[in-house]
Amino acid sequence: MKRLCILLPGEGGIDMQRRPHENRVAIIGAGAIGGITAALLARAGYDVVIVTKYDTLATKIRNAGLHVFGVRSDVFVPIPAVARVAELSGPMDIVLLATKAPDMLNAAHELLPFLKDTSLVVSLQNGLCEEALAGVVGRQRTIGCVVGWGGTMHGPGELEMTSTGEFVIGSIGPKEEPRLGMLQEMLGSVVPVEISANIRGHLYSKLIVNACITTLGAVCGLYLGQMLSARKVRNIFMAIMREAIAVADAMGLTVEVYAGKLDYYRLLKGDGILDNLRRHLTVRIVGFKYRRLKSSMLQSLERGRPTEIDYLNGYIVAKGLEQGIATPVNNRIVAMVKEIEAGTRAITPRNFDDPFFKSFA
Repeated sequence: MKRLCILLPGEGGIDMQRRPHENRVAIIGAGAIGGITAALLARAGYDVVIVTKYDTLATKIRNAGLHVFGVRSDVFVPIPAVARVAELSGPMDIVLLATKAPDMLNAAHELLPFLKDTSLVVSLQNGLCEEALAGVVGRQRTIGCVVGWGGTMHGPGELEMTSTGEFVIGSIGPKEEPRLGMLQEMLGSVVPVEISANIRGHLYSKLIVNACITTLGAVCGLYLGQMLSARKVRNIFMAIMREAIAVADAMGLTVEVYAGKLDYYRLLKGDGILDNLRRHLTVRIVGFKYRRLKSSMLQSLERGRPTEIDYLNGYIVAKGLEQGIATPVNNRIVAMVKEIEAGTRAITPRNFDDPFFKSFA
């Protein structure tokens, strides 16, 4: 049975071993999610150090602070900062990994000298990265986390919290980590926190959203509203979702309702004309509501950086192969993104005119 537990910022938590404020906390990655989390934890009195990747940014954060603004606050928060993991001092009790997924494993290997047997490593990446992370730092240390709120980096150390929401955390091993309550109290300084006994179901739920929205946006280069106004794209969107759910079923994984609103099983139910109309209307409404949303994967491509495709649609493909489930649409999308990364394919809406998608019109 799934156990849900919500903690609002400022409320009390569970005292397990050390009190949260006594723990040494390292946050790897000074982008929107990592930086905002670090700033709000430091403002709440936690012993935080952030790893930034760049010397100039580390100096700026130490002296002027991270500037966090938007829906929660408008503050400058100076924080101890270093440019590289190797510059950390002593062992850490809690590490929040807020790198992009392709950088996660390198960061995890670099962290090993700074981890104790009792350290917790929390993955804040998009996609299902926890299995790979556990292969480096150990399953007993690995905590899954879904980031259900939004942020944008407007420049080094200039971070906007664009939407509120919650964290969902949980153990990936067979036994629940007894310090989840302590971690819940700490992260509750940022947003409300939910503990779930089905964290993989929550992670996979967000993976599907990103596999549909973020990846398709990278392929065509359009804002979400423009993209989902096309019937063909909505059909591709739902095909990605169908394959993902088929793979989850084969894995014996129950996919959670995304953000408490998007129930994949309910959306995909039925094959009649009215069922199909309902699906198209639902997806069209999502496109209209978030019409100015720009794909984060598209932004990575525009910066010449590797994408998280292997941990999104690529994860669906890999698990489909393991389970004997065909995933032709996700296969084609992964191939297209790889071609864009390699510079052999342009980012353009004409990618959806590919012969493979002829039947989706």
